[in-house]
Amino acid sequence: MKRRPAAAGTFYEASRDELLSQIGSCFKSPHGPQKLPRVEVEIDEPPPIIVSPHAGYMYSGPVASHGYYELSRRRRPESIIVIGPNHFGIGTDVSVYPRDSWITPLGEAKIDTQLVAKLSEVSDVFSLDEFSHREEHSIEVQIPFLQFIYGEIKFVPICMLDQSISVATSVGKALAEAVAEPEKVLLVASSDFSHYVSHDEALRRDMPVIEKILGLDVEGFYQEIMNRKASLCGYGPIAAAMTYAKMIGYKSSRLLKYATSGDITGDRSAVVGYASIMLYR
Repeated sequence: MKRRPAAAGTFYEASRDELLSQIGSCFKSPHGPQKLPRVEVEIDEPPPIIVSPHAGYMYSGPVASHGYYELSRRRRPESIIVIGPNHFGIGTDVSVYPRDSWITPLGEAKIDTQLVAKLSEVSDVFSLDEFSHREEHSIEVQIPFLQFIYGEIKFVPICMLDQSISVATSVGKALAEAVAEPEKVLLVASSDFSHYVSHDEALRRDMPVIEKILGLDVEGFYQEIMNRKASLCGYGPIAAAMTYAKMIGYKSSRLLKYATSGDITGDRSAVVGYASIMLYR
């Protein structure tokens, strides 16, 4: 069935015109790239993998826009995979939304049913399940940004309840097996970083973790999260993306932007960390 938005009106504006204006403001923000996305390809390269935050747009939208600006500079993907964490603890361990479309104020984003079928064929780590996605925002908040830069899209939403290293690496390997032409597919891993600590503490916890992401060191990434007590909510999606990146030969990386909610609100006593990261050839 078609999925209705769960986060419109809370995480982002519920009307089309207001949402377009809100996303444009994210790009033009002092914490964003300060320019709107490109309308023509500037760099003749396949789309990079991006790590993107998923808080309310007023908090994390400017940071997220850095990744989407880089996507706009490169070739348009034929299909998109968005992996997010399961915040509600309902449904299956790794759930793929199987059919129809997701509705946002910017239109319908169709499910790539062929890629869904291929994922089910190559690995039993995936379950076809709509229930896990019903109220989850981590994937949904990426879709309006994708529609803003690409217009109509087709995509595969993957929601991870089990974020263990074994499951995350299995997901990444299965994606690499299922995606026949990775240069034509975009992968977005949705995650925020440290939660409800001071601004300085968020930096202390998050930056060493980000270094492990940039080095594509999955085991070190999990170890650093434990050592630093870094409360990432989407570490499984990030680890799956890192595994996938290595499997398809991506060796380069870049931290595009890191900020906390304190940079936006001015209150640095209890913040959430946000990072936009790019993995590429």
